[in-house]
Amino acid sequence: MNDSKYMNLLYCTIFALFIFMLSGCSDFLDTESRNTLTELNQWENEKNADIYLNGIYSTLDKPNTPDPLDSYTDDNDGGPYWASWQWKQGIATPEVREGYPMVQDDVAHGFMKWSNVYERIRKCNEFLFEIEAHKMNYSEEWINQRIDEVRFLRAFFYAGLWQHVGGVVLLTEPLDRNTMAEEELYRPRNTFEETYDFICKELEEIVNNGYLAVKYNNGDSDAGRATLGAALALKGWVELYAASPGFNSNIPVAADGTGATPEQIKMVGFGDYDLKRWERAAITNKKFIDLFAGAYQLFPNMANFWSEATEYNSEVIWDRQLMRNIDDLKSDFAQKGGPTYILGKYYTWGNFCPTQELVDQFAMENGLPITDPASGYDPKHPYKNREKRFYDFIVYDGAPYKMNWMPESDTIYTRIDEVNVSKNQIELGQSDVTRTGYYFKKRMDPDWEPSSWGYGINYVYFRYAEVLLNYAEAQNEFAGPDASVYSAIDQIRERSNLPSLKETYGAKAINQAEMREIIKRERRVELCFENKRWYDLVRWGIASEVLNKELHGMKIYNSSPADNSGEWIYERLPLSSHPHVFTQKMYMCPIPYSVITANPKLIQNPGY
Repeated sequence: MNDSKYMNLLYCTIFALFIFMLSGCSDFLDTESRNTLTELNQWENEKNADIYLNGIYSTLDKPNTPDPLDSYTDDNDGGPYWASWQWKQGIATPEVREGYPMVQDDVAHGFMKWSNVYERIRKCNEFLFEIEAHKMNYSEEWINQRIDEVRFLRAFFYAGLWQHVGGVVLLTEPLDRNTMAEEELYRPRNTFEETYDFICKELEEIVNNGYLAVKYNNGDSDAGRATLGAALALKGWVELYAASPGFNSNIPVAADGTGATPEQIKMVGFGDYDLKRWERAAITNKKFIDLFAGAYQLFPNMANFWSEATEYNSEVIWDRQLMRNIDDLKSDFAQKGGPTYILGKYYTWGNFCPTQELVDQFAMENGLPITDPASGYDPKHPYKNREKRFYDFIVYDGAPYKMNWMPESDTIYTRIDEVNVSKNQIELGQSDVTRTGYYFKKRMDPDWEPSSWGYGINYVYFRYAEVLLNYAEAQNEFAGPDASVYSAIDQIRERSNLPSLKETYGAKAINQAEMREIIKRERRVELCFENKRWYDLVRWGIASEVLNKELHGMKIYNSSPADNSGEWIYERLPLSSHPHVFTQKMYMCPIPYSVITANPKLIQNPGY
């Protein structure tokens, strides 16, 4: 790992501890006095101010598990250990888990926890206030860059909370309980649209200012800081999210059938439909593709993407810096996924496992989905002739497994075999082996042996493939499947050695509805285990359809188990005994009860 990354992370750690000792507990929203840090000469020069800013960066989330939000979807089964197990039974109220029903742990879910988000926003507003007050201490170039960095971070924090609760309280200045009246401290929520407009306006101005770097590469001293690429990618994602049918409709999906008041409707969606919202998202994502064509491109081989050695590669737009074996900067991701036993040795919990529903989305090597009669899919040999991403991302029964750190190759068996018993065989109880018959391979660093001491691969928020997918979806919804839509999808398929869409489907014209399903399948496969599936289910308004169904794994056993002389049976296996319950209100999280009682001006979300 390069020295610049180490120093950036070290500064973040030191400052985070420093702030913790000074600030103590935070009250509602943003009420900490500014005086202490000023008295400590925090703002007397650029170096000291940068320490404060590094502290804001240190609050960025580093999901420990294979993204906890994936466990709330149909892509991943986390088993009975986790909060998702309860949530999937419909246990979601403003009181449960202190009003954060989807929280697995504070580290992993700070992006949607009200108090955590506003603590980060307070720090951003504090920084902007103090930089203006002490601008004589800094160069103009430094001021311009740092202000836009912090505006980006604030927009990023707001966007995360907005996706989970809808309209938020927009604050752009630090609040001070010592000088402000109660009516100034406690403010109503802005609407869904007002929040969306604020985020997009901030990001647009940052891009137009041009003060930030377009991209950082591995070894750059400022790697990990906000960039123009990050700002434009976030804007394109926010616009796509808002244009989607879950919000871009007369009755937003979170309000449908809940008896929502007109005020509540405005909190969780637009309350009308506008095709131009799709156009806006398409324009922004196309702008990224055109403007940054020389800086960003698809990384050639996804099998080597998730590695410390390839951090800040050509595809990475923005990430959260991590460093293995350093407290507060490490992740235990590698301990909680991948095969439980490798070469006979116990390595991981292995209880974050891909579902059969996800596995079924991977195409055959001819580019056709397995449901297409012409695909060549054989249910008796379901893992043969699948697309490259399947072998890069999924560990299946009989999968060869060889990472660079391993002295020799292993073969992972998840079948129930009474003759040659495998330690990795499927088990539906509370053991650490797979519950689904699968493990994930994606995001496991091939160069480092899994360890509880900590994982060091940076956590990627945005990469170029997502921008291409965002553009394809928005353009298809606005104008239909034109040549640019084909091109965006084909670039991603080509990397996986798949034929183009025209080569796959021949002379058949793909209509808008068919292209929509192709794009959805491409997103699900390409972005699996990257914290995207949950947001897609919500914005498409299909979570209530998808998440009220039983999920499945693959149970494999021999028809003559005593000697394996029979045929191997592949049986889709229901994963759990509890009901899967997703109610309409769960499209949005509640405003926590403690926050509502502290500030009576806040409107609760529909259904809570």
